[in-house]
Amino acid sequence: MSSELLTGRLAKEHKTITHMLQIYCRDHHKDALKANKLCSECLSLVNYAEQKLDRCPYGETKPDCARCPIHCYKPTEREQARQAMRYAGPRMLWHHPIEAITHLLDKKRPIPERPPKGVSQQARRKAAQKAD
Repeated sequence: MSSELLTGRLAKEHKTITHMLQIYCRDHHKDALKANKLCSECLSLVNYAEQKLDRCPYGETKPDCARCPIHCYKPTEREQARQAMRYAGPRMLWHHPIEAITHLLDKKRPIPERPPKGVSQQARRKAAQKAD
Protein backbone atom coordinates (compact mmCIF):
# COMPACT_ATOMS: atom_id res chain seq x y z
CA MET A 1 0.00 0.00 0.00
CA SER A 2 1.28 3.45 -0.80
CA SER A 3 0.89 6.39 1.55
CA GLU A 4 0.28 8.53 -1.56
CA LEU A 5 -3.40 7.58 -1.16
CA LEU A 6 -3.61 9.65 2.00
CA THR A 7 -3.80 13.41 1.81
CA GLY A 8 -3.97 16.34 4.19
CA ARG A 9 -4.56 15.53 7.81
CA LEU A 10 -4.62 11.77 7.22
CA ALA A 11 -1.19 11.85 5.54
CA LYS A 12 0.16 13.89 8.46
CA GLU A 13 -1.23 11.36 10.92
CA HIS A 14 0.35 8.50 8.96
CA LYS A 15 3.69 10.30 8.99
CA THR A 16 3.43 10.75 12.77
CA ILE A 17 2.67 7.07 13.47
CA THR A 18 5.53 6.09 11.15
CA HIS A 19 7.96 8.31 13.04
CA MET A 20 6.72 7.00 16.38
CA LEU A 21 7.19 3.41 15.23
CA GLN A 22 10.70 4.22 13.96
CA ILE A 23 11.62 5.48 17.43
CA TYR A 24 10.01 2.49 19.13
CA CYS A 25 11.52 -0.05 16.74
CA ARG A 26 15.01 1.49 16.95
CA ASP A 27 14.99 1.17 20.75
CA HIS A 28 13.18 -2.19 21.09
CA HIS A 29 14.16 -4.13 17.97
CA LYS A 30 17.78 -2.97 17.68
CA ASP A 31 18.94 -5.74 15.35
CA ALA A 32 16.00 -5.14 12.96
CA LEU A 33 16.26 -1.38 12.43
CA LYS A 34 18.87 -0.21 9.95
CA ALA A 35 18.82 3.14 8.16
CA ASN A 36 15.30 4.00 9.41
CA LYS A 37 13.83 0.76 8.07
CA LEU A 38 11.39 -0.97 10.37
CA CYS A 39 11.33 -4.61 11.44
CA SER A 40 8.60 -6.71 9.85
CA GLU A 41 6.33 -6.40 12.91
CA CYS A 42 6.53 -2.59 13.00
CA LEU A 43 6.28 -2.31 9.21
CA SER A 44 3.15 -4.44 9.34
CA LEU A 45 1.67 -2.08 11.95
CA VAL A 46 2.51 0.99 9.80
CA ASN A 47 0.76 -0.61 6.83
CA TYR A 48 -2.22 -1.56 9.00
CA ALA A 49 -2.46 2.03 10.30
CA GLU A 50 -2.34 3.35 6.74
CA GLN A 51 -5.15 1.02 5.70
CA LYS A 52 -7.29 2.12 8.64
CA LEU A 53 -6.61 5.81 7.95
CA ASP A 54 -7.56 5.30 4.30
CA ARG A 55 -10.86 3.72 5.32
CA CYS A 56 -11.67 6.12 8.15
CA PRO A 57 -15.29 7.27 7.86
CA TYR A 58 -14.38 10.64 9.40
CA GLY A 59 -11.89 11.43 6.64
CA GLU A 60 -10.17 14.79 7.11
CA THR A 61 -12.25 15.58 10.21
CA LYS A 62 -10.92 12.50 12.02
CA PRO A 63 -10.33 12.88 15.76
CA ASP A 64 -7.22 11.38 17.34
CA CYS A 65 -7.54 7.60 17.63
CA ALA A 66 -7.52 7.53 21.43
CA ARG A 67 -10.72 9.63 21.60
CA CYS A 68 -12.43 8.26 18.49
CA PRO A 69 -15.85 6.69 19.16
CA ILE A 70 -15.22 4.17 16.34
CA HIS A 71 -12.55 1.64 17.36
CA CYS A 72 -11.43 0.30 14.01
CA TYR A 73 -8.16 -1.35 15.13
CA LYS A 74 -8.25 -5.02 16.10
CA PRO A 75 -7.38 -5.52 19.79
CA THR A 76 -3.86 -6.85 19.08
CA GLU A 77 -2.92 -4.00 16.73
CA ARG A 78 -4.52 -1.46 19.03
CA GLU A 79 -2.39 -2.64 21.94
CA GLN A 80 0.77 -2.62 19.79
CA ALA A 81 0.05 0.95 18.65
CA ARG A 82 -0.76 2.07 22.19
CA GLN A 83 2.45 0.58 23.54
CA ALA A 84 4.59 2.14 20.79
CA MET A 85 2.92 5.55 21.13
CA ARG A 86 3.25 5.53 24.90
CA TYR A 87 6.99 4.91 24.55
CA ALA A 88 7.69 7.13 21.53
CA GLY A 89 5.37 10.03 22.36
CA PRO A 90 7.66 11.81 24.83
CA ARG A 91 10.69 11.08 22.61
CA MET A 92 8.96 12.69 19.63
CA LEU A 93 9.62 16.09 21.24
CA TRP A 94 13.34 15.49 20.72
CA HIS A 95 13.26 13.82 17.29
CA HIS A 96 10.30 15.58 15.60
CA PRO A 97 9.32 18.53 17.84
CA ILE A 98 6.90 20.31 15.48
CA GLU A 99 5.13 17.05 14.66
CA ALA A 100 4.88 16.20 18.37
CA ILE A 101 3.39 19.56 19.28
CA THR A 102 0.94 19.39 16.37
CA HIS A 103 -0.09 15.92 17.54
CA LEU A 104 -0.68 17.21 21.06
CA LEU A 105 -2.75 20.12 19.72
CA ASP A 106 -4.85 17.70 17.65
CA LYS A 107 -5.96 16.09 20.90
CA LYS A 108 -7.66 19.37 21.80
CA ARG A 109 -9.80 19.39 18.65
CA PRO A 110 -13.49 18.65 19.21
CA ILE A 111 -14.76 15.24 18.18
CA PRO A 112 -16.97 15.69 15.10
CA GLU A 113 -20.39 14.13 14.72
CA ARG A 114 -20.27 10.45 13.86
CA PRO A 115 -20.45 9.93 10.07
CA PRO A 116 -23.14 7.69 8.57
CA LYS A 117 -22.30 3.97 8.41
CA GLY A 118 -20.74 2.69 5.21
CA VAL A 119 -19.14 5.98 4.22
CA SER A 120 -15.37 5.72 4.13
CA GLN A 121 -12.54 7.83 2.80
CA GLN A 122 -12.04 5.15 0.15
CA ALA A 123 -15.71 5.32 -0.92
CA ARG A 124 -15.56 9.13 -1.10
CA ARG A 125 -12.48 8.95 -3.32
CA LYS A 126 -14.13 6.44 -5.69
CA ALA A 127 -17.26 8.63 -5.92
CA ALA A 128 -15.12 11.68 -6.73
CA GLN A 129 -13.29 9.74 -9.46
CA LYS A 130 -16.59 8.69 -11.05
CA ALA A 131 -17.82 12.29 -10.98
CA ASP A 132 -14.74 13.41 -12.94
